[in-house]
Amino acid sequence: MENVLVTGALGQIGSELVPYLRKKHGINNVIASARRAKEGCEYLIETGPFELLDITNREKIAAVIKKYRVKSVYHLASLLSATGEENPQALWEVNMNGLINLLEVAREHKCSIFFPSSIAVFGPDSPKDKTPQDTITRPTSIYGISKISGELLCDYYHNRYGLDIRGLRYPGVISSAALPGGGTTDYAVHIFYDAIKHGKYTCFLEENSSIDMIYMPDVLEGAVKLMEADPEKLKHRNAFNVSAITVTPRELSAEIKKHIPDFSIAYDIDPVRQAIADSWPNSLDDSAARAEWGWDPQYNLKMMTEDMLKVLGARLKKAD
Repeated sequence: MENVLVTGALGQIGSELVPYLRKKHGINNVIASARRAKEGCEYLIETGPFELLDITNREKIAAVIKKYRVKSVYHLASLLSATGEENPQALWEVNMNGLINLLEVAREHKCSIFFPSSIAVFGPDSPKDKTPQDTITRPTSIYGISKISGELLCDYYHNRYGLDIRGLRYPGVISSAALPGGGTTDYAVHIFYDAIKHGKYTCFLEENSSIDMIYMPDVLEGAVKLMEADPEKLKHRNAFNVSAITVTPRELSAEIKKHIPDFSIAYDIDPVRQAIADSWPNSLDDSAARAEWGWDPQYNLKMMTEDMLKVLGARLKKAD
């Protein structure tokens, strides 16, 4: 089995992708890495290979890849949209300088790369509904700017050096296992915690802010399926639109109320995150992903809500 490195392994996606990959490839073949250890992630650090890795340190990246003879990298180390607006320079250092460091090392060691992009690459000039795979991408957030720059940089390394780079434009990610890390779509995770624990939630986005979402099992399956796809069929490679659940805070709260009838939602709008959300599409056209490598999400709003409340409810009850 080829060895796999996951950067940003203790984040929202990484903390679930690492066990998923270890089950598939073997514990010792999947190396988790993060800039620092994180409370609550001991199960990743202690149950398989783990390395402290700052993605802005090219020499350290090279040392880890050489040490484990890494052949593919899931590059999840990133600062997110809301965090990035607070410190654009830090975001650029991690998201762009970190990416080019990894691309250079991957070029030298002939590694394949999974690069997650985002719905944030679109801006107010992009079509709002069923946003096409290939369209205007002029984002207005520093996070979106870094992601579209990353897409272009990955295209360059593929075209110039033949590097095998593949990736998805993720919408908001909903997970029952890990809290998000500073994104505009964080409400769609926090709402479940507060619904179960308090029976109410105060949302920072307007009630009719429509944004695409995706449930974590589809995130994991999609990433691995793309990396295993026949390269001859991939026209777009590193920037596939993927869509699963298009929802507003009002619609999500209504679905939760079917299970928790007394649940209530209020709104206290964060102007920064609302402006970011308003610049994004209402929904994505993911027909290219479906045609080129068989993207087929399994969870809709009803199924995701039922599973979130069941899994998260059991975990919170056990913790109490």
